[in-house]
Amino acid sequence: MNLYEGLLTRRSIRNYSDESISREKLEQIIKAGMYAPSAVNKQPWHFMVIDEKAVHYQLMEVHPYASMLEEAPAAILVCGDDRLHNGPGYWAVDCAAATQNILLAAHSFGLGSVWIGIHPREERKKAVKQIMNLPGHIHPFALVALGMPAEEVSQPDRFKKERIYYNQWGVGNE
Repeated sequence: MNLYEGLLTRRSIRNYSDESISREKLEQIIKAGMYAPSAVNKQPWHFMVIDEKAVHYQLMEVHPYASMLEEAPAAILVCGDDRLHNGPGYWAVDCAAATQNILLAAHSFGLGSVWIGIHPREERKKAVKQIMNLPGHIHPFALVALGMPAEEVSQPDRFKKERIYYNQWGVGNE
């Protein structure tokens, strides 16, 4: 699969087989996250691999949309670091780019994944921070559940030409 095809065919996968993911593969996926662009190349991120079911269940208890962790053999917690970012708000933008790279890398390896949002929900951030024992300057941004897909999700047509403008608002989408 080429990069463009991967961008268009990646889907959120919420059902997984029980096949495990090697640490080497997880590190390759995280490496892709680390190659994301970041403001002034500050790279204000940290990544936690979560492959213990007990921790998955704790996270499921505090996050209303994390039920797929029950089947996922692994998850990656993407965190932002106040001590490394380019200024207020930048760590979240940078972590979003890293999360997207992780999703695309997983897809390139034939894995299914889904972005489980944490930031900006303060109650989710507080709960995950406590479960994962994160220091004060580290902020949970997103969880990415990973596994071999046990479902197929169709590719919708998301291209909306009417949302493209050239040089000025409202110009060019005829």
